[in-house]
Amino acid sequence: MLEINMDDVIAVVQSIRAELIAIAVFLVLAIVITAAVNRHTVADQATRKLAHSTSWVVAGIAAVVSVTMMLTGPLSNMITMATAEKHELSAETIDKTNKLAVDIEREGITLLQNNDGMLPLAAGNINVFGWASTNPIYGGTGSGALSDAYDTTSLLDGLHDAGYKTNDELTKFYTDYRTDRGVIAVTSADWTLPEPPASTYTDSLISDAKDFSDTAMIVIGRVGGEGLDLPTDMNKDGVVYNDNSSDYKDFPEGTHYLELSQSEKDMIDLVTKNFDNVTLVYNGANAFEFGFLKDYPQIKSVLWAPHPGQAGFEALGEVLNGTVNPSGRTADTFVKDLTKTPNWNNFGAFQYDNVAEFEVESARGTRSPKFVDYVEGIYVGYRFYETADDEGLINYDDVVQYPFGYGLSYTTFDQKMGDVTYANGKVSFDVTVTNTGDTAGKDVVEAYVNPPYVNGGIEKSTANLVAYEKTKELAPGESETVKIEFDDDDMASYDYQNAKAYVLEAGDYQVSINENSHVEIDSATVTVPTTITYDSADNTHNGDATVATNVFDEAEGDVTYLSRADHFANYDEATAAPTDYSMPDDVKSTFYNNGNYDPTKFDNADDQMPTTGAKNGLRLIDLRGADYDDAKWDQLLDQLTFDEMDTIIANGGYQNAAIKSIGKVRLSDVDGPAALKDNFTGVSSIGLPANIALACSWNKDLARQYGETIGDMAHEMQVSGWYAPSINNHRSAFGGRNFEYFSEDPVLTAGLAVEQVLGAADRGVYAFTKHFALNEQETERNGQLCTWSNEQAIREIYLRPFEEVVKASNGKPQAMMGAFNYVGNTYASAHVGLNQTVLRDEWGFKGMLETDYFSGPNYGYQTADQAIRGYTDIMLATADTTNHVTDHSATSVIAMRRAAHNILYTAVNSWRYEDGQPDANMPAWKIATIVADAVLGVALAGLEALAVARFLKRRKATAETVAAAK
Repeated sequence: MLEINMDDVIAVVQSIRAELIAIAVFLVLAIVITAAVNRHTVADQATRKLAHSTSWVVAGIAAVVSVTMMLTGPLSNMITMATAEKHELSAETIDKTNKLAVDIEREGITLLQNNDGMLPLAAGNINVFGWASTNPIYGGTGSGALSDAYDTTSLLDGLHDAGYKTNDELTKFYTDYRTDRGVIAVTSADWTLPEPPASTYTDSLISDAKDFSDTAMIVIGRVGGEGLDLPTDMNKDGVVYNDNSSDYKDFPEGTHYLELSQSEKDMIDLVTKNFDNVTLVYNGANAFEFGFLKDYPQIKSVLWAPHPGQAGFEALGEVLNGTVNPSGRTADTFVKDLTKTPNWNNFGAFQYDNVAEFEVESARGTRSPKFVDYVEGIYVGYRFYETADDEGLINYDDVVQYPFGYGLSYTTFDQKMGDVTYANGKVSFDVTVTNTGDTAGKDVVEAYVNPPYVNGGIEKSTANLVAYEKTKELAPGESETVKIEFDDDDMASYDYQNAKAYVLEAGDYQVSINENSHVEIDSATVTVPTTITYDSADNTHNGDATVATNVFDEAEGDVTYLSRADHFANYDEATAAPTDYSMPDDVKSTFYNNGNYDPTKFDNADDQMPTTGAKNGLRLIDLRGADYDDAKWDQLLDQLTFDEMDTIIANGGYQNAAIKSIGKVRLSDVDGPAALKDNFTGVSSIGLPANIALACSWNKDLARQYGETIGDMAHEMQVSGWYAPSINNHRSAFGGRNFEYFSEDPVLTAGLAVEQVLGAADRGVYAFTKHFALNEQETERNGQLCTWSNEQAIREIYLRPFEEVVKASNGKPQAMMGAFNYVGNTYASAHVGLNQTVLRDEWGFKGMLETDYFSGPNYGYQTADQAIRGYTDIMLATADTTNHVTDHSATSVIAMRRAAHNILYTAVNSWRYEDGQPDANMPAWKIATIVADAVLGVALAGLEALAVARFLKRRKATAETVAAAK
């Protein structure tokens, strides 16, 4: 999703271009007539003055009509949203939300290192170093940005509230240096990392600091956001940042954003030379390179404090002093060298060199298709590192700093695995967790599966998270028994080359409980006696309504995918940078954008025109609670006209529109993911911690509370739809939206996202789970980005969280948001296989699917005609562009009818309709427009009447003068 930006401005101007031209034309005509009708061409003064007056009255009428057409036409929805009544949060809800934010951050903060038991640290004096300590990261940018309408707890506030006194002299030193960081916006960024050069720390400043306390904290911060991925090369053209000194470059050649800058290195050198007890706090969402820690034994403890929202920093001081025992676990793998990850050479956008025929001109210049290859296949994150270690490709300890699922505590736990049973398609066992230390705390039970692998067979990782649970807080010596249960088809793999279905191969499956993805606690063997292929109607995978078989063959492309065969023998070939930048001819033949898509070419001559405009007397409220397939839906849909269907399909930006004839009121849908943010009224909710913090908590109960709290705030703000949660994958540590996406693991993501969606749904709020699908990068996301991946990876990694969210809702009304990118060579929001075959037919999704932000002329490939035929229902558009349906054929109207059904089914089952028909008063601005038009109409008519009267008076006077002269 986008905030209001230049694309919005351009789209608005384009949508009112005809009206602006009309005003200009009549203005010019009035000027021309005024100039032309002068004493030299019309001697009669009365006629000349009448012509002058009438021309300007006509110009005025044209202006009034044009402005009215703009206001009631292309600008209507925007003005309605901007002038809507503002509904603020209650003090009670603000307080409750802030408390939840702190609870999430308490469990999201992850203790990565604690040598010599440095932490917890008794409250007292502490020196806090690092410019980020005075300007920390609270959330991401873009649609995930937080509101400035509410109080924010700073990092230093959190320490002070926990009883620490921080060095004011250091704080002043940093705030005097700079008070703001570089701006990271949707379309541009300043990646400057303000950090005073070590040479600017005076001897007295350091001396005073040593006198103040013998303990130091260093804060390192990294920001990310929508629209731009984090730079993989800080010296690449287009990357903007300022060095902190003219004596050196902060980022020498070959360095990236997720490693220390030179100023940060120098600052750490300075601090560690003067302090032996140092805590490092990393305040960021993206996995950072911590290989430098081996060089600094003085840095004894390391805390990862992900984006805490507006109140979450309260938890940092509590974790530091031991009031809260950290229980966070990493949601991603932290490696020592990010340049050696399998996707390093294939992250970003690569320009095709032979696609001139697909170039489109937009307000942002010429756009042409690009591509990205998901070469690593299923070996994403820890799945690669654990398998590569087992296959001998890597030495694990040389490569991985902190495994996935890793986190330390101030106490110790013992986990005992009970007997594992496998019966009736379910694997189940108990895990008894005991606090064996002397401090209360929570633990996480992580269950993994290592399936049998045949060399050259179906690709399988040696470690696959299959289930997880978090304990309650356990007192010293206290135990809790956690039940782990999962279906055997959760251990299946997708065979896209042979069976073209999910397959649970016969053999021994090692089921384990682990401290993290790498360290096993205990395990047992589950034996599957015979191979099960999920390829029949009475034997589908994971409860699919129809058999899951290959849908994405065309998205595989001509790509060599990483394979475990022969100990990853093809690693170098598969992970190399692309060498062929040409789009194949067969791909070209079915590539569409706004330059070559013609809906009439895809009309079906056998389609029969549906009924429209019938008088069946139904209102939308009559369908609340009715089944999706209830016959009454057909009667209601028969009532809709083409224009009514087009209105609700086309105008889906931050709302779904009203349809007066059936009592459908306008509903408000607003941005997320960590808050509710109305970009038009300016009203926003409290910002909760980003999803990366929730992911590090591994706590499903907190996720449920998160969704419920969003729902509660939505009620107070009169909001029905929430543009969240965002559940794409952390394919790369450099993903710009990793703060709002959960994890590199689809199972961890799914478990938490399900609870968020169900929590919101419990309050009658439909969550737009997004971005569907394969939207793992921001670079050229709306630049006709062809994303190539194989079906196994698509299903097992990238679609898995979406699948779980849909199935957990059990067919109840839902919403989902598409992605900007292409899946293979087809725009995601027009991909029939994705949006119909998989989403609706296999998973049973019922509800509305919306595009991501719609700016067809600016992006060059979005059109409502193609989207509705691709089983997308509603356009996230705020201005009239290519978001209206142009084809009036039976094929098109059938697609419109289906889309309207999905939108209305979702809308009527939202909380706004739970007490009957909502009020639908005419917006105040429309009433004002009508009044203004009437007043101006009367005024202009009066002016013309006055002009005519004066004309007649002058003519009469002239006639009398002539008569008298005779």
